[in-house]
Amino acid sequence: MHPDMARDIVRQHIADMRAQARRDKEARSARAAARAARQRAKAQVNAVVPPIPDYVDGTFHEAGDRAHAA
Repeated sequence: MHPDMARDIVRQHIADMRAQARRDKEARSARAAARAARQRAKAQVNAVVPPIPDYVDGTFHEAGDRAHAA
């Protein structure tokens, strides 16, 4: 085979392999992003946030507002 033809075939093969590697990486990234989105959605459903007192004595800010208004 002529050296120039062999070189062109090798270049084309390398370009094809790099393109396939890019497609594979994009697919892995898409799967990872979808997995992370599912995990975030699952975590949000299970998250229960208890009410946190505004003051050291355990009272809430709304109770103080109502007391001053009355």
